[in-house]
Amino acid sequence: MKDEHIISMLESRSFAALDESNLAQIRTHTVVCESCRKAFEATEFSSLLLKARANETFEPSPFFQTRVLAALRERQAENQTWAWSRLWRTAGGLASSMVATVATLAILTFFVPGSQTAESQSPAPFANAYSAEAVVLSENAAPEDQLSDNDVLATLYDADDNVVK
Repeated sequence: MKDEHIISMLESRSFAALDESNLAQIRTHTVVCESCRKAFEATEFSSLLLKARANETFEPSPFFQTRVLAALRERQAENQTWAWSRLWRTAGGLASSMVATVATLAILTFFVPGSQTAESQSPAPFANAYSAEAVVLSENAAPEDQLSDNDVLATLYDADDNVVK
């Protein structure tokens, strides 16, 4: 092992995973090789530091949870107000135009018809005296002017017979 360095062995596994035979090989080599001895000492020292740090217990400050929850609430409040402002910037023009349209229609509906005079509300002389119901139901028509069901069916079927096939 005089020609081979132990650095690859130290890098391939953790220091705690080295067994006694590996440690014996490393110690015999570090007597001869100065650079491998420094690497072995650094590995051993870092392993001890990691074990000491892992055994340490950490206690948070007395009001740690309160401060974290307060900061979280602040962040959520900022995000919520930001979301509302972003929503208003996006849909504000549309909402404003809808409100203006409703207000205009309300004014036209409630105030403009009340300003007409009685003369302008009288029917025009050329207005038709028939209503849609009267025409459909033929309430005002004379009996000789009304079409029977047979007349309607004959008209429909005669129109189909005139079609060129």
